[in-house]
Amino acid sequence: QVQLVESGGGLVQVGGSLRVSCVTSRGTLKNLTMGWFRQAPGKEREVVASISWSGRTTTYADSVKGRFTISRDNRKNTVYLQMNSLKPEDTAVYYCNAVDPPTTPKYNYWGQGTQVTVSS
Repeated sequence: QVQLVESGGGLVQVGGSLRVSCVTSRGTLKNLTMGWFRQAPGKEREVVASISWSGRTTTYADSVKGRFTISRDNRKNTVYLQMNSLKPEDTAVYYCNAVDPPTTPKYNYWGQGTQVTVSS
């Protein structure tokens, strides 16, 4: 079974920073674009960012451009999302998944996610 384990969330003040991580099972990331998704209370899950296998191609939702940076370390089977200048509207549970470009999640399985709460 595919493993997707998110961590690194927490409570942060407006304007602060967090880095969330996604550790995947061996082989999950091979030749795959990976992405971060988030779901806020009462809202649909949305894609936040994606990154190609090589790391040379990245995409971001308009709402996070210039503030978030996605990266990956394939040797560690890990994908990261650095979040800066956080806003209350960034509050959500953050999930990772493989992505069929441009924004379609590849796996039906979702991990537990990691909660990010931005207080004002």
